[in-house]
Amino acid sequence: MEKFFSAIQNMFSIPELRKRILFTLGLLAIYRLGSHVAAPGIDKVRLEQMWGEVSGTLLGVLDLFSGGNFRTISVFALGVMPYITASIIMQLMPVLSPAIKKIQEEGEVGRQKINQYTRYLTVVLCSVQTFFVATWLSRNAIIDPNSWVATGMIVVTLTTGTIFVMWLGEQITERGVGNGISLLIFAGIVIGLPSAVVQVSGRVRAGATMETVGVIFLVAVMIALIALIVYVESARRKIAISYASRRVGNQTFRGQETSLPLKINMGGVIPVIFASSVLAMPQTIISAFPADPNDPNSTWSRIYGFFQQFHGGDPYYELVFISLIVIFTFFYITIIFNVDDVSDNLRKHGGFIAGIRPGAPTAEYLNTILTRLTTVGAIYLAFVAFAPQVLLSGFRVGRLPFVGDRLDAFLSATPGLSWIPTGMGYQFFFGGTSLLILVGVAMDTVSQIEAQLVMRNYEGFLGAGSRLRGRRG
Repeated sequence: MEKFFSAIQNMFSIPELRKRILFTLGLLAIYRLGSHVAAPGIDKVRLEQMWGEVSGTLLGVLDLFSGGNFRTISVFALGVMPYITASIIMQLMPVLSPAIKKIQEEGEVGRQKINQYTRYLTVVLCSVQTFFVATWLSRNAIIDPNSWVATGMIVVTLTTGTIFVMWLGEQITERGVGNGISLLIFAGIVIGLPSAVVQVSGRVRAGATMETVGVIFLVAVMIALIALIVYVESARRKIAISYASRRVGNQTFRGQETSLPLKINMGGVIPVIFASSVLAMPQTIISAFPADPNDPNSTWSRIYGFFQQFHGGDPYYELVFISLIVIFTFFYITIIFNVDDVSDNLRKHGGFIAGIRPGAPTAEYLNTILTRLTTVGAIYLAFVAFAPQVLLSGFRVGRLPFVGDRLDAFLSATPGLSWIPTGMGYQFFFGGTSLLILVGVAMDTVSQIEAQLVMRNYEGFLGAGSRLRGRRG
């Protein structure tokens, strides 16, 4: 702890680093201030009633990444979600468009062009999303349904708010510490933790012994998951790369030995976001067309009833959720890490893997290693997303075919296991997605501060000779 507090003191003793940290904190404060400014014309009472019906839909996922701003329809209601969507689309575009791939290969100039295209795409996506949000608000009488002015004000206000949030994120990245967009999401999630602590503390003080045991178990699982996330996000599979001696003009460069580090979880939290969004879409669509209560035996009533239960804790939901995480992990990593391109770059620069011929054999070797790492990474992501969800929402075994009713009766009657079908009943952001974001962003930011301290000959958070590796290596 002495080294930690010493590092904190060193952070503020360096003028440039102190300025960057204060600048970051100032912009985060502006972001949180904007979350308390509601969009014009919102009926707050009606809005709160609607959230009881749509919290498990795509709107609930959107609320998570807006830091709770969407729940109140503040001026920052959409948060950074349109920017994240635009960034993901631009990451996939080089595979689909040779023109974008050519721009990507132009180095720093190409990166700036793609960033500019990402901003333009963010505005387009945000305009479309805000129109649908305004339409949803109008149809549910949260704003005046007979006024096009109210609808237009929502579109303009939310679009402008999202563009401002995007600008805040870029300013933090350029002039502050850490990745700005990630820190904005981080701040939105962290702001809900104090109320969660108060809620849990209140239940412990008012509850019986089993409540206290349950909280201790919950905290122990959370600490174990955080430790797992830190370990896996820091892990690297290093592939030894050798460079042959080469002569340039009158100079001879001796061969070098280096390594190509591959992360276990190269996809980060993106596969979980994809899976959550895809699963929330059917619920969003179904909720817009409620079944006729007077005809409970119709086909649509049965479909509607099934999807009303298709959310966290439902065995069918969890099975599809885990499957989608695995599928999207492989899909996304295949897009962002092209083994053929890596193999060609090594060959062009005279690099090779010992015992592996350059070209196609190197690509095949890298693909084998990448497949193994991705398999482990997909299982890890599925576990981290699934475990907290079961603790909070339970696992409704009664929905299982054949043995569901008997298993549910057994668990409900067994002390210490009765929480499994219903969950532990704590309602706060302790989901796997939130944990991945919180820990990943914290590691990334601390690693950047650590690098700044070491570069200026100060001892970092972990002492001399140690380095905390963030998500970027």
